[in-house]
Amino acid sequence: MTEQLPGWTHAYSGKVRDLYIDEDAADLASAGRVLMVASDRVSAFDFVLSPGIPGKGELLTTLSLWWFDQLVGIPNHLIADHELRGGDTVADLIPDAVAGRAMLARTLDMFPIECVVRGYLAGSGWLEYQRSQSVCGVPLPAGLRNGDRLPEPIYTPASKAPMGEHDENIPFERTVELVGAEVAEVLRVLSLDVFSRASAIAEARGVILADTKFEFGANRDNGVITLADEVLTSDSSRYWDAELYAAGGSERLASFDKQIVRDWLSANWDKAGTPPELPRDVVEQTAARYRELIERLTGA
Repeated sequence: MTEQLPGWTHAYSGKVRDLYIDEDAADLASAGRVLMVASDRVSAFDFVLSPGIPGKGELLTTLSLWWFDQLVGIPNHLIADHELRGGDTVADLIPDAVAGRAMLARTLDMFPIECVVRGYLAGSGWLEYQRSQSVCGVPLPAGLRNGDRLPEPIYTPASKAPMGEHDENIPFERTVELVGAEVAEVLRVLSLDVFSRASAIAEARGVILADTKFEFGANRDNGVITLADEVLTSDSSRYWDAELYAAGGSERLASFDKQIVRDWLSANWDKAGTPPELPRDVVEQTAARYRELIERLTGA
């Protein structure tokens, strides 16, 4: 259910986020700015589940804003106070009902690509590796195990899918077909650069960034390729505890995200029909993992 926010009109809902435009804007395509609100909804296997994770929206927003601050020099979609007219601040424009879980952002022409970077072999990459010894057409050494660090991070893009459908891993050549050779190469270079910088920051805090996905769009005013949406959150990234990983036990690949939800669904749902409601303990454990990650990374 979307929220009614004074001064804003609901324009779009994704699995987790809702987008609002100025109430006098005609539509999302013509709006100059958007209010991006993170909800407490949780999705897995391309379904939105019930109930949500209490406080998740604020945690995701807090972590995205923190990462945007760390990535100095990388253009992002956030609107700053100095860009506003009439003496307004960003805080003035965000309704109280969504304070703490909303970002004021410029609208971009988004590229239809999930820019995935993997530093470790896990998830769908591990499944594909077992079949072909490669991920998205990138050949990898033989003998790797689930969770192994890759010789170097690899760029393994995916095509964006509508809600309820699966994103599809695609080779780099397909991204060239979708956005052109020049943009495809910039997306790859930017993605690998941001991943490298973020990995070093996370490792200094005892956390491994195993993989993540970015979204980019073109600034409508100057064409600059710009980092958008959420960035390096628990929903878009796989993080592990570096100490547990080094110890090599059964918990070494326990991630700071909704893996608890995925594991419970895999054991209690056959992927047919509507997913079952999440039990309270799964919700509480997931919320705790989200909070622990933000504490580890930001110290807050």
